[in-house]
Amino acid sequence: MSRICFALLAAGMLAGCGSWSRVGTEAERPAGEALTDILDTRALYDRIGRLSGDEPLPFVGEVAFAASTGDSVLALVGLSLQNRTLSFQREGEGFVARYHVDVSFTPPAGTPVTLRRDEVVRVASFPETQRSDESIVFQQAFTMPPGAYQLSVSLRDPASGNSSTAEKTVQAPEFSPGTTTAPLLVYEARGRGRLEDTLTLVLNPRGSVLFGADTLLAYIEGYAFPGPASVPLEIRDERDSVILRDVLRFQGGAAVESQVLKFRPDSTALGVLRVAVGEGTTERSSTALVSFSHAWVVTNYVEMTELLRYFGEERMLDSIRNASSAQRPELWSVFWQESDPDPSTPENEAINNYFARLTIANQRFRGEGVPGWRTDRGEVFITLGEPDETFENSPGQVGGRVLRWNYLGHRASFFFVDETSFGRFRLTPSSRSELERIRARLRRQAE
Repeated sequence: MSRICFALLAAGMLAGCGSWSRVGTEAERPAGEALTDILDTRALYDRIGRLSGDEPLPFVGEVAFAASTGDSVLALVGLSLQNRTLSFQREGEGFVARYHVDVSFTPPAGTPVTLRRDEVVRVASFPETQRSDESIVFQQAFTMPPGAYQLSVSLRDPASGNSSTAEKTVQAPEFSPGTTTAPLLVYEARGRGRLEDTLTLVLNPRGSVLFGADTLLAYIEGYAFPGPASVPLEIRDERDSVILRDVLRFQGGAAVESQVLKFRPDSTALGVLRVAVGEGTTERSSTALVSFSHAWVVTNYVEMTELLRYFGEERMLDSIRNASSAQRPELWSVFWQESDPDPSTPENEAINNYFARLTIANQRFRGEGVPGWRTDRGEVFITLGEPDETFENSPGQVGGRVLRWNYLGHRASFFFVDETSFGRFRLTPSSRSELERIRARLRRQAE
């Protein structure tokens, strides 16, 4: 049994330490299956109850409920977007993109609660327009009666015409005396002393937390407890093993009391966690996702090391791959720190850039019988990025189609030959040798 501390922040700044239990071992899957799951983030977020908009304008959303005045319920809708999905245009010294949001809560009978809003995103540099992590968080509050609703969220990029929509059925609960909210997963939270006060939260729509380098915040409100009360708190993993079991303590005698659970997943299981407050009919829960990166849903060491096959750092990745489950967290932490170009941020920009290329390669180089990232073109693209120049011979020329990619910075040209005329391009032996020479040089420079 290991011990990990967490803090409960309330009026008295309470602190405590929960009990942790590790059960089972991580399941290992073929890399092809892993990549399918990682790139199909919509299916994963659908599975854990999030709103999830599909390409060409993907987003992840969540709705959180809290008590309002009278018989009303406060609903907070949060959406997570990536800069790279929007059409940025230069404006002055920076870049600007715009998107339009439509939100509607439709009850079985009666008038829908709706919103139409236009948003502007401004960034200072072109690299920021290509960010593939959660770079934009949209949030809007609604007040409505308790009950069932069909929630619909639509996003549209006016510049490109791209759009996407997500829908789910939600239940706006009644908050009777002695009950709590579900754990609201947030980036920031400031508690309120009265129901009339503004609920100041920044939702974490994905519910994601970075393994070993980030802290999950869960905001919880309790309502009108008549006296001191202890409310059970549990965190369970995907195998339903208990990760943490403790209690939240409410003083009672107030219309609303708030607490924030801080949880740092540096030795718990990767993957989906269920955070539950209360028990029986009063239990309310939320799901969180512990991953190696905010931008990419990778929750297994074997999958991660396989997907990083073109990243370099072979020695360190091999040590992680061959280590025991108990050794892997520490080895991964060392790898993360040594490969991170900017330790001042929670993200590892080098790994994020790598996976951005991997995703593009998987979409761009289809039709060769293997995933695009596993093709020769995908390998070169992921390793070196976009070529400076590309050339192709005329279809039907003797010897099959030939592609040439020039990388001026590396003073290198790579030739891909489609000898069968079925669109299966292979690096020529001399180009393969050139790629290995560049890899070796990049490794030496990194050292």
